[in-house]
Amino acid sequence: MRTLQDITELLDKLEDQTADELEDQDLDFKQWDTKSRDKSVRQVVHMAVCMANGGGGTVVFGVADQVTGRSEAIIGVPPEVDVNLLKKAVYDQTDPKIMPVFETLPVPEGFGRLLIMQIHPGLPPYTDTAGTGSIRIGKECKPLTGTLRRKISIETGETDFSAELVAPADPSSLSPTALETLRNQANAERAPDDLLKLDDLELLSALGLIKKHQLTRAAILIAGHEDALRRHVPGFNWTFLQMASDTNYSNREDRITAIPFSVKRVEELLLPFNPITTLEQGLFHFEYRIWPEVAIREALMNAFCHADFRIAGPIMVKLYSDRLEISNNGGFIGGITPDNILHHQPAARNPLLVEALTRLRLVNRSNLGVSRMYKALLMEGKEPPMIQEIGESVCVTFLKREMATGFRMFVAQESRKGRDLGVDTLLILQYLLKHPELETSVAAGMCQRSHGQMREILSAMEKAGYIEHGGAGRGMYWTVRPELYQQLSESGYPERERRIDWDAAKTRVLSILMNRSKKGLPGLGNAEIRQITRYSRHKVLRLMKELADENPEISRPGPGRKGRYEYGLGEHGD
Repeated sequence: MRTLQDITELLDKLEDQTADELEDQDLDFKQWDTKSRDKSVRQVVHMAVCMANGGGGTVVFGVADQVTGRSEAIIGVPPEVDVNLLKKAVYDQTDPKIMPVFETLPVPEGFGRLLIMQIHPGLPPYTDTAGTGSIRIGKECKPLTGTLRRKISIETGETDFSAELVAPADPSSLSPTALETLRNQANAERAPDDLLKLDDLELLSALGLIKKHQLTRAAILIAGHEDALRRHVPGFNWTFLQMASDTNYSNREDRITAIPFSVKRVEELLLPFNPITTLEQGLFHFEYRIWPEVAIREALMNAFCHADFRIAGPIMVKLYSDRLEISNNGGFIGGITPDNILHHQPAARNPLLVEALTRLRLVNRSNLGVSRMYKALLMEGKEPPMIQEIGESVCVTFLKREMATGFRMFVAQESRKGRDLGVDTLLILQYLLKHPELETSVAAGMCQRSHGQMREILSAMEKAGYIEHGGAGRGMYWTVRPELYQQLSESGYPERERRIDWDAAKTRVLSILMNRSKKGLPGLGNAEIRQITRYSRHKVLRLMKELADENPEISRPGPGRKGRYEYGLGEHGD
């Protein structure tokens, strides 16, 4: 959910963006219907149900979502609208009952206030008292269809496909090879000895995989032989493809084997293409692979644990010349998206399966698996994994990259000083080694943090001596410290490169302004200058302030989105 400060900062962006462009999974803007009280109340109830089913969120009432320009977009909510009556309407007209929190945000435009409705996460599904429901998916409220209701039941644990009882609890359905692999992997991860010393059926029972003398489907997935998997989990299999091109493959393996053996076998197939390389740098000896083993293991375990086994189709591993792709059927659940996966509360499609592997320390329920993938790659100077939701499937892509020796040495040196660089720090440093500067809003999106969290992280990095800031307020930006840039990069001194880019942008904009003036054409607005320079709004404001200071012939526009910079009119447009 968004704070009042978050909303206040977003309102300033309405000068150049519509509210619709600012909306997200947990944020919606709605115009208040001043002509019909009943319609307005129905809209409030509808949005409360939608957000509650979507994992909670914030609705801002009083903003037109398709209008650009703050003064035009912010209409506000009439002062006679009683917040207590809205609370009662939502409570009375929802099932189960939803109790929203309303906040008032004063604004200078329109009626002078916006209403902010906060919907806390609950236990869906929710409907109105007529039985009609919707659910927030991305930026839209979708009808709560049967398929979506089933998805919610999975997310809330009401149905667990892996927990269903499927066969008598005897060794005839189990694979000795799978169990041996399971024990070896768990032992390597230092699982409790008291578990690993149990015999096969005792081990499965202790893990909760045997109930009422019956094997659960999770037991079959973890320790079943091929016939048992075919019979009880018909949608389960995996495929490895060594791709010769985007459409042809040179090697293929299709198997139906229990999860521990499946992961082990895929790792074996990848091994010839992922050899160990040793680099010696003074006192440091680095051993690395193109794709860190921990990243591959986490991606494979996620794919096998979170697959939707009701959907027939393999866990797919595709090895290309320049990348590795690991995908599974079953999209994200529980409100997780590629844009929040780093810090979102974990959600399991197959809770019993995940719980058993967690006790064996083969998976992590604290949402550390994705962070581990990120960190394993970033600390070697490589791009983080690309995580995509494609229809009803999830795909993780690792690009093929060599290790950046200088950056890896820096991480090792910082570790020796007691500074363990986290994912946020690594992401920011990697970005700033490739870009001259970084704004807080961009950093927040990249690290999947709120603006407040990001400001604290950036300030801590500045105190640690990694980065420094320029500008102030919303125009603040961050750069890597020159001495650190020289240590980590082969591209030269960053300030000189940044000024060349900066001066080139000023020269380009000045040339266009002069040319337009000669032809009697209107000047340039902030949005047009952003297109020319590829800079953000606040960066353009800095650029144009500096350019106008150096060239008095450039007039500075007045407030509002229609203002333009003109050449030849002087500072006041004379």
